[in-house]
Amino acid sequence: MKLRIALLLLCSAMVFGQGAPVASSSGKPAPAKTAATPAATASASKQSVTHPWAVVLHGGAGVMNRARMTPEREAAYRAGLNEALTAAASVLNKGGSSLDAIEAAIQLLEDNPLFNAGRGAVFAADGTNQLDAAMMDGATLRAGAVADVTHTRHPISLARAVMERSPHVMLIGPGADAFAASVHLEQVPPSFFFTEARWRDLVHDLEGEGLPVPPRPAGVPPAPSADKPRSSLFDLSDDGHRFGTVGVVALDRRGNIAAGTSTGGLTGKRWNRVGDSPVIGAGTYASNDSCAVSGTGVGEYFIRYTVARTICALVQYKGMKLQDAADEVVQHQLAAAHGDGGVIAITPDGQLAWSFNTPGMFRARIKEGGKAEIAIYKDEP
Repeated sequence: MKLRIALLLLCSAMVFGQGAPVASSSGKPAPAKTAATPAATASASKQSVTHPWAVVLHGGAGVMNRARMTPEREAAYRAGLNEALTAAASVLNKGGSSLDAIEAAIQLLEDNPLFNAGRGAVFAADGTNQLDAAMMDGATLRAGAVADVTHTRHPISLARAVMERSPHVMLIGPGADAFAASVHLEQVPPSFFFTEARWRDLVHDLEGEGLPVPPRPAGVPPAPSADKPRSSLFDLSDDGHRFGTVGVVALDRRGNIAAGTSTGGLTGKRWNRVGDSPVIGAGTYASNDSCAVSGTGVGEYFIRYTVARTICALVQYKGMKLQDAADEVVQHQLAAAHGDGGVIAITPDGQLAWSFNTPGMFRARIKEGGKAEIAIYKDEP
């Protein structure tokens, strides 16, 4: 009788899908297996999906005068943009992260004297190069930023170190450089950042405003003689770099987006002025829930209008397409306030955008499997 009852109970359990408990190696019944929840299944599925990568970059917005841009100089700008774009694409194509791609591209732009960042940075009124940068990870909302850096070769790498190797978001001045040295980032003398063209721009601006011109920095080459012809390649006075910046946004194969920005700020800036580039939400922002943005322009307006975060909020909360959101902020809100500048942006689903209200913006982009687009002037696609 007892055997018959046990068999009946076992059959009943099998009919209703319970199954008999299986003994573990200890002889005790093993815990029943729990079915995967829909959320867990979706999460696992998302992790296994490979997203097509994409990257967008800029080298600053401003008054790019086609008539005064020599073919030699235009070719050099396009080559610099292509070099940075190729570096980012190479990282992403090998399965690297969006953060790695951004850092690789911006390091090249920081070393290129044509762009207002790193070695091509403009001079402040006191004759120093005061460098700012920021990076933000859209997957985690972690961010790092630095301002008024004077000895760290790659401010973008310092911003990433602040994000990943410190409990802070922003470091400034000598403390930022000291932190960079503590994490073994390359330190250089201030003369490393000197370029004759940027120095000449500073002298021109200060003399025009009736302000004193600081002594030529120590350790730099002697001033060229007045009768020596200028190189058309590095005559940057008409390229809109008074508020130039470099920036990159990227989407990797894991579906994560990020943003990075680096700048020398404004020519002739005083009192350790800091613009929007290192201000999270103003010149730099990234969230996998919306988009990643890097800006370039008159930083005071980008800060007041929280440009980067506002674009992402329009995408996230109003469901706007990325290009429409970027245009709303740049072409309408900023333009109405006479805030000159532009942005690049990207979403986790692969939307790419750029928008600027100036005559030009150095820019480039590419999607996995697609063709690189490199442009300077407003009348280019």
